[in-house]
Amino acid sequence: MAFVKAQKSRAYFKRFEVKFKRRRQGKTDYRARIRMINQDKNKYNTPKYRFITNKDITAQIAYSSIAGDHILAAAYSHELPRYGLEVGLTNYAAAYCTGLLLARRVLKTLEMDEEYEGNVEATGEDYSVEPAESRRPFRALLDVGLIRTTTGNRVFGALKGALDGGLDIPHSDKRFPGFDKEKKQLDPDVHRKYIYGGHVTAYMNILMEDEPEKYQSHFSEFIKKGIEPDTIEEMYKKVHAAIRADPTQKKSEKKPPKEHKRYNLKKLTYEERKVKLIERLNALNSAASKDDEAEDDDE
Repeated sequence: MAFVKAQKSRAYFKRFEVKFKRRRQGKTDYRARIRMINQDKNKYNTPKYRFITNKDITAQIAYSSIAGDHILAAAYSHELPRYGLEVGLTNYAAAYCTGLLLARRVLKTLEMDEEYEGNVEATGEDYSVEPAESRRPFRALLDVGLIRTTTGNRVFGALKGALDGGLDIPHSDKRFPGFDKEKKQLDPDVHRKYIYGGHVTAYMNILMEDEPEKYQSHFSEFIKKGIEPDTIEEMYKKVHAAIRADPTQKKSEKKPPKEHKRYNLKKLTYEERKVKLIERLNALNSAASKDDEAEDDDE
């Protein structure tokens, strides 16, 4: 039998430390996080804001304190039906709308929405907000967490929406759809097509011509809502206008809880148990008296 050297000894396991829970779950990159939240000592208690997104298109403005993270504002793609976008809540265009909603919501909360309107009409070109005379623009850092920063990722759709909404976020246009590596410049027309759902329109047209059955199943929700390929761009324009008109968050009405089927017996009160015991004794007494009567008759 060959000799096998023990690579991990008892001493190794005694010194072994597990990673933080959120890193084990694949939610937080602590190496990147600590570099983003570190603040100069002479800026005591000054929050350093982060623009956070994830794959479910949840956008948040957060800052860290010694007690933990605090959320200044948040926007979710499931809020978009209130603004007229009822289908396709997870694509690049929906991410843009979510980022725009968050930007306008934050600026309205801080009473800066009139001063910083941002880029009212999305043209696909790179946009950075200019400082006004009275107050500096609201600055946040892009925090992508553990998401792969590939070109055209929906994270950058939310980023573009926040930029056009009036936030100051340090960025580069290299990861927006339409950036050419060889020419090293962004094609605004390609980027604009993604912002207004042009890639969805193109795919719908292809399926309508080549695979009608797949189109009926894949875009069934679009068909139910009466959304056709030619009306998608106009729909997104209306959504952008509605978001700018009223970005405030509204509390959703809670639905009454559903009645679940009960498999175990309901716990009785003292009075109910007492009544049940009396009924049982009466039933036993009546059964015993009947037996006695039957025996008398036999005799």
